[in-house]
Amino acid sequence: MTAVAEVLEALRTEGRAALDRLLEEREVPLHEGPRTLFLFQGEADRVELVHWIFGLESSLRFERVEGHDDLWHLALELPRASRIEYKLLVTRGDRMELVRDPLNDRLAHDPFGANSVCATPGYQTPDWIEEDPEARSGTLVGMSVTSAALGGTRQRLRVYLPPRFNTERHYPLLVVHDGRDYLHFTALKTVLDNLIYRLEIEPPVVALTQSSDRLVEYGADPRHAAFLAEELLPRLEDRFPVHREARFRGLMGASFGAVASLHSAWARPGLWGRLLLQSGSFAFTDIGPNPRGPAFEPVVRFVNAFREDPGQPANRAYVSCGQYESLIYENRSLVPVLQGTGMRIRYTEARDGHNWENWRDRLREGLSFLFPGPLWYVYE
Repeated sequence: MTAVAEVLEALRTEGRAALDRLLEEREVPLHEGPRTLFLFQGEADRVELVHWIFGLESSLRFERVEGHDDLWHLALELPRASRIEYKLLVTRGDRMELVRDPLNDRLAHDPFGANSVCATPGYQTPDWIEEDPEARSGTLVGMSVTSAALGGTRQRLRVYLPPRFNTERHYPLLVVHDGRDYLHFTALKTVLDNLIYRLEIEPPVVALTQSSDRLVEYGADPRHAAFLAEELLPRLEDRFPVHREARFRGLMGASFGAVASLHSAWARPGLWGRLLLQSGSFAFTDIGPNPRGPAFEPVVRFVNAFREDPGQPANRAYVSCGQYESLIYENRSLVPVLQGTGMRIRYTEARDGHNWENWRDRLREGLSFLFPGPLWYVYE
């Protein structure tokens, strides 16, 4: 009898006592080879797993443990080293409630709250996201830019200055879209501190931007490209000792932030030399209308035009995407187009979804590819 079968048999024969014993000995969900067992305890008429794995039904129904109205189970096949975020949809009469898994303490946070996390054997949380007491800390300073390109709005941002910041030397510059979210949900400042300390990246100045209307401004909007090139970049060059060559300037973002990064580089050839594109919303059409809705119309027009005439928007780009995302096809399709420009490209996929911890887990590889430190010059 397999471990999963043994657990279900114990639950059937002993009920809640077996569950309590199980929770003292092991974490749930339980893993056995490719199978993962989700459990729920509570009175309900229906329990469903709500997940964001593209290709599976968006909700999967639990079954009651035989003989027990308040014990539920669901077995799902997940490949090794997978990481998924999920919630449970619990129905009681006419009331439906979307909740985090009460038997699972592992959570991931995003701008909308938190999700439960299931990670199968082979996945490891990177050690370089944790604060290292031996790593010196960089600093965050605030600044703002009044943007004529964006209708006279005041654009507030924070700027990361690396440890031992010295105005007598020059630094690479990286502009990050959704910078506040990267700070909060990917531990970006800690990651930068650690990678600099480990000599894996050249210490950069990092401008952390944030948009209050990101689906418009980041959606291949020429006003945003103008803001970056004509307003933000000159201010950063005036205030901080950054290199003035394109190969030392980078743009970075996830989802629509990746679209904004690629579009801004394409719109200003020769200005930005490095791109870090994570799970880009690179929707395009070969034939027929755009199926993703009105917000994507400017993106589709841009990506269609880019695929037709990509030019060379940068010198190198790091592209990553989760295999469980609906955008995996678009990102896979983009890679050969980028390679055809003569850019140096590194592409990575992970068994994960469209979420901040997926993007966090790719930062070490992406940042060290854009701005490699002394360690990589030794080992590459």
